Amino acid sequence: MAYQVLARKWRPRSFETLVGQEHVVRALTHALQTGRLHHAYLFTGTRGVGKTTISRILAKALNCETGVTATPCNQCAACTAIDADRFPDYVEMDAASNRGVDDMAALLDQAVYAPVQGRYKVYMIDEVHMLTGHAFNAMLKTLEEPPEHVKFIIATTDPQKIPVTVLSRCLQFNLKQMPPGHIVGHLTRLLEAEAVPFEPAALRPIAKAASGSMRDALSLLDQAIAHGAGRVEEQAVQDMLGTVGDDHLYSVLQALQVNDVQALMAAADGMEARSLSFDSALQSLAGLLHRIALLQLAPSALSDEFEAARLAPYAEAFDPEFLQLAYQIVIHGRDELPLAPDEATGFSMTLLRLFAFRPEQPAALGGVMAAGGGDGQARSIPAAPRLSPVPALPRTTAAAPTPVAPPTAAAPSLAAVAPAVVQKAPQPPEPVAPGAAPAQVSEPAPAASAPPEPPPVAASGFTAEHGSSVPPWEDLPPEAHALPLTRPAPVVPPPVQATLPARAEPTPTPTPSMPPREAPPAAVATSDEPLPETVDWHALQEQVGLGGFNLQLAQHSELLEVAGNCFRLRLANDQRHLLQINKSGAEKLQEALSNHFGRPVRVSIEVGEIATETPAQRNQADKAVRHAAALASLEQDPFVRELIERFDATLEAASVKPL
Repeated sequence: MAYQVLARKWRPRSFETLVGQEHVVRALTHALQTGRLHHAYLFTGTRGVGKTTISRILAKALNCETGVTATPCNQCAACTAIDADRFPDYVEMDAASNRGVDDMAALLDQAVYAPVQGRYKVYMIDEVHMLTGHAFNAMLKTLEEPPEHVKFIIATTDPQKIPVTVLSRCLQFNLKQMPPGHIVGHLTRLLEAEAVPFEPAALRPIAKAASGSMRDALSLLDQAIAHGAGRVEEQAVQDMLGTVGDDHLYSVLQALQVNDVQALMAAADGMEARSLSFDSALQSLAGLLHRIALLQLAPSALSDEFEAARLAPYAEAFDPEFLQLAYQIVIHGRDELPLAPDEATGFSMTLLRLFAFRPEQPAALGGVMAAGGGDGQARSIPAAPRLSPVPALPRTTAAAPTPVAPPTAAAPSLAAVAPAVVQKAPQPPEPVAPGAAPAQVSEPAPAASAPPEPPPVAASGFTAEHGSSVPPWEDLPPEAHALPLTRPAPVVPPPVQATLPARAEPTPTPTPSMPPREAPPAAVATSDEPLPETVDWHALQEQVGLGGFNLQLAQHSELLEVAGNCFRLRLANDQRHLLQINKSGAEKLQEALSNHFGRPVRVSIEVGEIATETPAQRNQADKAVRHAAALASLEQDPFVRELIERFDATLEAASVKPL
């Protein structure tokens, strides 16, 4: 006897052996038991879910020699003839090849005659959506009021193409795709009956590859038996299907768990070496992430206890937010595979994206997070470096004064003044009695034609435009300390502070007193000065010039305190993804605040419950108040009120935009 394929040999012959269509079996069984039989049935569903099988079982139930029953005997002449496809009163017509109006007219002409052998004439029209419009019109009247001995069973994989006039004349049953668990159970029973050695783990890839079709699963099982020389083994099935085994997927999860990018790349290289499908790998990885999320949030939805035990460590290691993000990365990476230079590059980039967006462990989410590196881990913010002193401008000594205008008779030259000063410097000062004023040192009065005085000299010896606050005398040679402080003049080098204890600053008699010494300019702030403790965070976050995710991070945070040069912020729990998506958000905020205040500013961000009000909440409240005011203003408008009263109009609140 010739070999019969498993899909035909193990076709269900009764409602009890039908797998996965319990809702259809229940309805047909009750109809057969109570005698409430309709004249037309429509079965819809994808390929291999049992449309033709159910029609044959229903034909046997209607024509079994034991009577109309929900449990045909499968032994009588009618049942065996229907199974062998040689029963004269059961006609299967392929509408894809017999789609014209003439074909339909020939079928309907035979419907008026009584059955030859059975109790009912059963016409099964497969792929009925392929019929032409004229063919549908030809069958409408007969389909609505057929003879009592005629039953129509129509089947399709595309019910949207069937006219509603046909749909309204039928009882419609939507056949579901087979769950993988049902397929695995059916294949297990089949292999045990066939006495074929198999590994239970080898049946799950077949069930996944069948995509809900039992006929596809049986065909793949036939192929797997031939590929494995009479055995069904997991590795052989994976090689046959070209699918990615669970070991590769779990190695990817393990590498993500320990943040090992080298292990991730090793997993990708191993899959490329075996010429596995990267599209299938991303599809399987997305399914695995889905089952981990189910185990976290809805454990009862995962029925496979063995898989649940294997996924438990990853459900504990990954937080729910990362699983949602990883699932999105994987499905988008699968869509982008055709755009990549090659599939291996696209797959490895998807893995690198998973690694780059790997957040910190869930236990640390409530802790302080700050500007970190690119490794996905939060780092503590180091202390801001102190500002180094502004380097002093180069100074000239008395031996090499800055060139000035040629000396005149009214203004003595530097060469005439410096020797006298140097001769007087070694002389000890005269003792001064306690409480007495120090002796004044007289100085020749300048001539009346002296040039105008230069800008005032600050205490440091530099003019105000220098903008330096560093004392210049720290780096002067010892002999420069002997120069007395004199009234500034164009020919005198910049003065320095006297080092003699009792030496007083000379005061010219004929001229007015010298202007007061100016304080160092405050253009450059130092890190020693603390920031103001009271800061309007709501106004400040709009002034520092942030944008995008950085602005959202600032708006959804509240200011806890300003301690020294450190801003302590708290991010709302429901906005923690802003830190996961935008790793450099704290750094950008820190940089913007530093530029705004002109000094190094540190920022630390922690995640927790908001105690006061964030700028985003305040903006939302202000927006709601303005929207309510605008809505109230429109409702009071005479023209709007007239429209509402006269035409029964309604004011759409969502369309109102406040100015």
